[in-house]
Amino acid sequence: MNVAEAVGAVVAGSGARTAFGVVGSGNFHVTNALTARGVRFAAARHEGGAATMADAYARVSGELGVLTVHQGPGLTNALTGIAEAAKSRTPLVVLAAETTEPRSNFFVDQAALAAAVGAVPLRVSGAESAVRETAEAVRLARRERRTVLLNLPLEVQGLTVPAGLEPGGGTAAPGRAGAQVREREAGAGGGAGDGAGDGAPGGSAPDEKAVARLAEILAGARRPVFVAGRGARAARHELEELAGRAGALLATSAVARGLFRGSPWDLDVSGGFATPLAAELISGADVVVGWGCALNMWTMRHGTLIGPAATVVQVDLEAGVLGAHRPVHLGVIGDVAATARAVAALLPAAPGSPAVPGSPAVPGSPVVQGSPVVSGGPVAPEGPAGRAGAERGYRSAELAARIAREGRWRDVPYTDGSGGGRIDPRALSIVLDDLLPAERTVCTDSGNFMGYPAMFLDVPDEHGLCFTQAFQSVGLGLATAVGAALARPDRLTVAALGDGGALMGDAELETVVRLGLPMVAVVYDDDAYGAEVHHFGPDGHPLDTVIFPPADFAAIARGYGWQALTVRDPADLASVGAWLEGPRDRPLMLHAEVAGERGSWWLEEAFRGH
Repeated sequence: MNVAEAVGAVVAGSGARTAFGVVGSGNFHVTNALTARGVRFAAARHEGGAATMADAYARVSGELGVLTVHQGPGLTNALTGIAEAAKSRTPLVVLAAETTEPRSNFFVDQAALAAAVGAVPLRVSGAESAVRETAEAVRLARRERRTVLLNLPLEVQGLTVPAGLEPGGGTAAPGRAGAQVREREAGAGGGAGDGAGDGAPGGSAPDEKAVARLAEILAGARRPVFVAGRGARAARHELEELAGRAGALLATSAVARGLFRGSPWDLDVSGGFATPLAAELISGADVVVGWGCALNMWTMRHGTLIGPAATVVQVDLEAGVLGAHRPVHLGVIGDVAATARAVAALLPAAPGSPAVPGSPAVPGSPVVQGSPVVSGGPVAPEGPAGRAGAERGYRSAELAARIAREGRWRDVPYTDGSGGGRIDPRALSIVLDDLLPAERTVCTDSGNFMGYPAMFLDVPDEHGLCFTQAFQSVGLGLATAVGAALARPDRLTVAALGDGGALMGDAELETVVRLGLPMVAVVYDDDAYGAEVHHFGPDGHPLDTVIFPPADFAAIARGYGWQALTVRDPADLASVGAWLEGPRDRPLMLHAEVAGERGSWWLEEAFRGH
């Protein structure tokens, strides 16, 4: 067995099931080694698309992402997708061929490139160490949720691995190690914050004093709000139990949208995407707890969603994340689920709630009912004890009724701007929300349009929105949808694209057809880079560089083998139902010519910080 074969065997043996990439001479053998051991290979048309597919696949499936690329330009083409994955702390291994001879035209400092975008650079240094070094790359990616570049020097790939040092020869047991990691991930409670990372999976126990302090804060809260991020996506049960005891309302960051779907106390997304009701209630909170959430400018609207007298708490696995984006009164290092369970054990149960294992009887609760001061902010002294049912903390029957009436963007009144051959993006999104199956995965690109599909299209759970926007790159949406569709074929994948992003990624239209993915792609087309139009236009700047002639996206899609419709009015969507009824043997493109006279609400909010 040579090194390329050994690397493929270790990655396959770790439990990886799908790899993405574009094959060149440098990664030909390692890719074949993967497929020979049962790993499905999805060939993209561009390495940038392949990287984003692998990223999205890992996010949606919960499995290790795998990307294989050629040396030099194969890696540089993939860098934007790798940067997005690294910023999102996606567990991804990039197998990159490497030229180490500086005089080669393929030579670049690949380790430096990886480090520059936040990935961890490693190298297979020889035949004797190949198995161990590959296993370490997989371990680092999975256990620490890092994007790892494993460089495979061309002169090393063909070397023979010594007898006894092959995969399974005693130096590593990647198959069982991978199984153990998957078992732990299945029961893991959380990780780190949005943009900062998820942290290592596992049940890291928090400090008892920090738990007691958080319980004390929640006991004194009148209007608590929990904001759950990427690191809380496996902890719904624990957070809902604790929120019930504290009387807290529930919200999420954009990447965790859907986590509390179905709860009467779900405010949906906090931040620029927040509904007016959610913004009102979050900014009115006296205690805000971020669970596996970075509390960054996007999730907190540049800090405006945190009231001046609010006590802010952040729970995360990594100490470096705590307070990174804004000062916090209390930082708790620990797994989200484990921390929530420990805090709940110190608070009296909500009426009718099951007891938390190991929790004390209510009369003996050790929670201090005083008026503590936490890092410069007083905590309200009145706790939830004695309140009954919904009348606890922030919760009341009246507020539950308001959330039911006003809690979704489609419930917010608006003036329909459809007309003149253009459809209002809100009207378009609402009709699609009604037409498309509830079991869906929504994947959105970046741009002025992005809030409409991300917020008006409901998702069934925390895995229903694949939001590759940590780097805010335009052009990743279609590739995101390919990875998500392969990860969850049981759900309809919806790719929501702007016209700019659709043209940047259009090579992957062929990939969708070739792989037989029955997805729906919606292009919100305003013939412009709408974000720039609405940012600079009001100040009188010339916009010639960001406005473009019309493009017929339906014709482009048909050229790749898609079924396609042009949408200028809600009535144009009538035939979508026939496609949904089957056989869905071709993907469906909806080219929506949308009204774009004004910027979206979330963009207006975002530009206040520019």
